[in-house]
Amino acid sequence: MNSLTTHDVPPTQAPNRLLDALPITDPDLVARLRRRLDQVEQRLLDVTHGDGTHPAAEATGHLISAGGKRLRPLLALLGAEFGDPSASGVVDAAVITELVHVASLHHDDVMDSAPTRHGVPSVNAQWGNTLAVLTGDLLLARIARLAAELGEGAVRLYADTADRLVRGQLRELSSPPGPEGQPEHHFSVIADKSGSLISASIRLGALQAGAPPEAERALAAFGEHLGSAFQISDDLLDITSERTQSGKQPGTDLAMGVPTLPVILALADTSTAATSAAATELRDLLEYADLSEEPARARALALLRTSPALDQTRAVLADHLRRAHACLTPLPPVPARQALTTLCDALVGRTS
Repeated sequence: MNSLTTHDVPPTQAPNRLLDALPITDPDLVARLRRRLDQVEQRLLDVTHGDGTHPAAEATGHLISAGGKRLRPLLALLGAEFGDPSASGVVDAAVITELVHVASLHHDDVMDSAPTRHGVPSVNAQWGNTLAVLTGDLLLARIARLAAELGEGAVRLYADTADRLVRGQLRELSSPPGPEGQPEHHFSVIADKSGSLISASIRLGALQAGAPPEAERALAAFGEHLGSAFQISDDLLDITSERTQSGKQPGTDLAMGVPTLPVILALADTSTAATSAAATELRDLLEYADLSEEPARARALALLRTSPALDQTRAVLADHLRRAHACLTPLPPVPARQALTTLCDALVGRTS
């Protein structure tokens, strides 16, 4: 299975790298998507850099220039295939989805004190927290202007998505009572932080292309499950991957204290297996050890890789992908539906 990673891909190649990784069989669809993704990329540079005279122009466009998978624009363009993909505003709809993602990264990296993003220094690391927050806000303003040009439906969808993204972040900062409540808490966080934007991306493309309401609803539901699945697959990759596969050091989330689903399920396990020596050692490491230290982190990773929590996480991922597949059933059998199916299949290969 081809990888979905675009780490170390030159920015000019990144927009099509994800498309190239998907075994889409319709050559006309591939050509149309490739052409539109190139248009999206140029529009992203225009919107974020402008004429280059703004004092924050370089910081505003920094993460766009760094590349990325461009998953959300691709989904917007695939959503448009269920209406008129050549409709006015489809490219800007795809641009909006990436800008929302990038604006959220500006703010997330400040909150996490992240030193890098997409293989380059983060905006906060390069220019400081104040400029990172302000340029994130500037992107949000430009998104609102683009959405207003697309119409009331786009504005409402953007506002609802922004609301969910912030509520997901706020929920992540809170804690449920006891480890038994952690899994459901985590699911609600990733639904708002990941599912909402993936869903909005494919839905906005369909909306702008004039797709039938029933298709728009099916695509939105598909995106919710796909978005959650992507976050769960990232949680798995933090435990299981090699650096060359994922583009980041295994155990990075562990070292930073980021709660991932395998860790949450391991801590919440109340089965008989949870009393084994390995399970007890793992819980002690997760609860009390300094996992920023390599020996403790390496031991925790080794125990997690043989923990029942890993198979439980894979089962949750498989359930989201099964539900995503089911959402596609009522859609017409156009090539874009097959492309969305292959995207789900690629996600399975990403973590197998």
